[in-house]
Amino acid sequence: MSEEGGREALKLWRVWRTTRQMCRDRGYEIMDNEIDVSLDEFKHHYCESNGYPDRKRMAFTLRPSDAMMAKYTDPPTPRHPEPGPPAIGTVFVEFNGDETVGIKQLRTFAHYIDEQHHYTGIFIAAGKISPSALKIIPTVLPAILEVFKEDELLVNITMHELVPKHVLLSKEEKAKLLERYRLKESQLPRIQTTDPVAKYLGLRRGQVVKIIRKSETAGRYASYRWAI
Repeated sequence: MSEEGGREALKLWRVWRTTRQMCRDRGYEIMDNEIDVSLDEFKHHYCESNGYPDRKRMAFTLRPSDAMMAKYTDPPTPRHPEPGPPAIGTVFVEFNGDETVGIKQLRTFAHYIDEQHHYTGIFIAAGKISPSALKIIPTVLPAILEVFKEDELLVNITMHELVPKHVLLSKEEKAKLLERYRLKESQLPRIQTTDPVAKYLGLRRGQVVKIIRKSETAGRYASYRWAI
């Protein structure tokens, strides 16, 4: 194995592991032993004989857990006693090694997501992403398309001691929160969907996240943010 191949394998192992942690933290079904893979195991499964990782083999698909589906399901109301289907489904994660990502790559990815009936696609790019490529993301509905650069996933930012715990509220929990404090959602403090933690959790516009911080006097306290 070349020294350069070894460095590339180490980097991709870290990115791959963080990506799987991210999916677990969102609520997708994945076992801990599918995340806690050693570097040697990663090389065995995903690297070529020359030591370089094969990004195509790193792709994976996951299903949402029952708890995740519950969070994305509208609560029953007198007018609609039977809730509709959850606004979530399978996720497909692709690792792309192109030096530059343009419209063509994202359109091809979006087409595959639609063709395979995945609800969400996560595209992880090794190279630069052109501004024109990013502009097409809102046009690929109904699928949800998310784009990350590998460098964004080298470390899991939610594990940093200065980052408080963020918990997505279900639609029912959000409704109860607003009712309890007699608020409109627009009266809550806001969090941008481009915020690193919001992006990690895949927050959508209109969702509310509970942020739990440590306090020397109160132990822990919670605040809430509305995603915009």
